[in-house]
Amino acid sequence: MPRANLNDLSAFLAVVRERSFTRAAARLGVSPSALSHTLRALEDRLGVRLLNRTTRSVAPTEAGERLWRAVGPRLEEVEAELEALGELRAKPAGTIRISASDYAAHALLLPKLTALLPRYPDLKVEISIDDRLVDIVAERFDAGVRDGEQVAKDMIAVRIGPDLRMAVVGAPAYFATRPRPKQPQDLTAHNCINLRLPTHGGLYAWEFQKGRRKLNVHVEGQLVFNQPGAMLKAAVAGLGLAYVLEDVAAPYLDDGRLERVLHDWCPPFPGYHLYYPSRRQASPAFALLVEAVRHQAP
Repeated sequence: MPRANLNDLSAFLAVVRERSFTRAAARLGVSPSALSHTLRALEDRLGVRLLNRTTRSVAPTEAGERLWRAVGPRLEEVEAELEALGELRAKPAGTIRISASDYAAHALLLPKLTALLPRYPDLKVEISIDDRLVDIVAERFDAGVRDGEQVAKDMIAVRIGPDLRMAVVGAPAYFATRPRPKQPQDLTAHNCINLRLPTHGGLYAWEFQKGRRKLNVHVEGQLVFNQPGAMLKAAVAGLGLAYVLEDVAAPYLDDGRLERVLHDWCPPFPGYHLYYPSRRQASPAFALLVEAVRHQAP
């Protein structure tokens, strides 16, 4: 039975990822002609065409796609194990890619990285700020950061922040001409600032709970944003009510630019967690970062 060595398979996977012999060759440190020869030799040994080549592009055939899906994740695990062995040295090194929301990146990760990174100059952290629910495995992130309720059950999750609360807020000028809502249903009579969800594109239904009673309210208003920060600024300008994290609204509540309503309908919920696949081999650099960002309860 024909066999392919790991170098040949790595070359094949690099071409599929890059969709280009030139880019894949640069990544592997070989010439495009040598890479092309390697792939043709692999196809000859397997007895099947793996790639469709044109003058402008390269794409996997049906057989190539099948090999890519079957071998790709396994080879990445092997590469991760080898990288982990290579990092067994005094100073942890390497690049760690993290997907996080804007709030989590600025309020939770950056303060802890400020203390960590100066001590480990060979450690690099790339943070991709994105409010949508990212598939960290498919998009090749080492970890993601989301609130505890959004983390998939098959992931390892490490708490990196305290419990959170939401807050319904509005400017004093807004409340000067409107009655304050006393229960979530009253929001249907108010000009509310909506949030369009980045993952599915729908409008976020404001979630409330008092004791065992839970309510989701679909609010109406003149403004829709896809970023909570813009919602907050619109609320400060008196353009309507916003539903945002309590911590984000706190400075505006403290100085009186915003006022809060329905406080008793906004209980705490699990705070942000760093999460990653359970099969991921924790390299020294990654283990160091996890411990650095881990939440320490007061």
